[in-house]
Amino acid sequence: MKEKNILSRRNFLKTTALAGTVGAIGAGGATGLLSSCSSGSKKTANTPLKEPGSYYVPNLPDMADDGRELKAGVIGCGGRGSGAAMDFLNAANGVTIVALGDVFEERVNSLADNLKSEKNIDIPTNMRFVGLDAYQKVIDSDVDIIIECTPPYFRPLHFEYAVQKNKHCFLEKPFFVDSVGYRKVMATAKQAQAKSLSVVTGAIRRHQRSYVASHQQIMNGAIGEITGGTVHYNVGKSWVKERQPGWNDLEYMLKDWTNWIWLSGDIMLQILYHNIDAFVWLTGLKPERALGFGSRLRAVSGTQYDNFSVDFVMENDVHIHGMCRKIDGCTNNVSNIIQGTKGSWTGIGTVGGEAIIKDLAGNVIWKFDEEEEKANHKQTNPFVLEHVNLINCIRKNTPIEQVSELSVANMFGIMGRESAYTGLEKTWEEMSASSLDYTPSDFNMGSMDMSQFVTPVPGTSKNS
Repeated sequence: MKEKNILSRRNFLKTTALAGTVGAIGAGGATGLLSSCSSGSKKTANTPLKEPGSYYVPNLPDMADDGRELKAGVIGCGGRGSGAAMDFLNAANGVTIVALGDVFEERVNSLADNLKSEKNIDIPTNMRFVGLDAYQKVIDSDVDIIIECTPPYFRPLHFEYAVQKNKHCFLEKPFFVDSVGYRKVMATAKQAQAKSLSVVTGAIRRHQRSYVASHQQIMNGAIGEITGGTVHYNVGKSWVKERQPGWNDLEYMLKDWTNWIWLSGDIMLQILYHNIDAFVWLTGLKPERALGFGSRLRAVSGTQYDNFSVDFVMENDVHIHGMCRKIDGCTNNVSNIIQGTKGSWTGIGTVGGEAIIKDLAGNVIWKFDEEEEKANHKQTNPFVLEHVNLINCIRKNTPIEQVSELSVANMFGIMGRESAYTGLEKTWEEMSASSLDYTPSDFNMGSMDMSQFVTPVPGTSKNS
């Protein structure tokens, strides 16, 4: 063998990265370019993964442009719904909230009190709707926009009714918990497109300036062709609502909803969704199959797992490792890593945090400058910026429909979850066509057969 003439793939890629990536990394106009790169590097153009103009780049000003008055109704007045209501009001002038709906009266009244004390908005009693049908009454009221923040199980039904009634929507993620919900949401999204309705979602990465800038860099070829990566979301335990005397079965589960698979979709959809969606978006790759495992180690209520580890496989046989955990006393890690043939991109943190690109030698060649963002923008909260985008699209009559695209990550998370539940590999074709439906067999507002709610156990062993 002529070993002296052999150039290893690793060394070739390092040489290519140092020669080509540094000089062209600034393409795309994203902030945060480092100028301390090697002056001896040869500058060559990167090959873009997608040509500029072929993908959507949101405009994220601090506030939406002024325009026609917009009235919103909130469905789901718990913590996330209350937060989204305030985010909506902080996103623009000339917007207000006029209707509230929730299964529980105390939640409706609590948000009404907060709107009065913080925003001087009065919600009259006849616009406060309570019960499982409250969503219909909010949607049927004189509103332009629906802010939908109920437990995810209800999202497909509420979204469908809102679009039937020609309402623009903000939908919190996830959008569905099973395959039946997936198909309903996708059908409704097509109807929203046909009606030129705007639908923006709670996938905050899509409205986080560091991720938007990172997307442009990666699409411009900054890290080359995608070869793999990781998506991690490891944090402390889930909150628990202890059952109180007098609560019926459904009332208890709705108040403790994050811990029940049928209501929340488990932590794969609650938390890892953000980073799965970021990977799908930043790479442009489509999911194909998943094989994973998980367990229930420290959870004290409900049926969901509190940890997962999944091998996700994208098109071109690109593998990513997905990990999520909600257990106290463990090392936390919320991060994305995307590896390419020329370098790697890393995003760290829940909201904000580091976003950097390194070449194959480990040199930082691009970094999003958070201090520059703060200097140039008064609003840096993506929870507000997603409403800025929605309101601008409505006022400018430039409809946006995010649900169909972002449902990919939602279904990908379900593939990983169901693989862990069963111990079997799950494919996109199988799960998207599946009859999987987590609707309880005796859904009602009173006593239910609680034996139907069980924690999944993988495998087919007779001893399990």
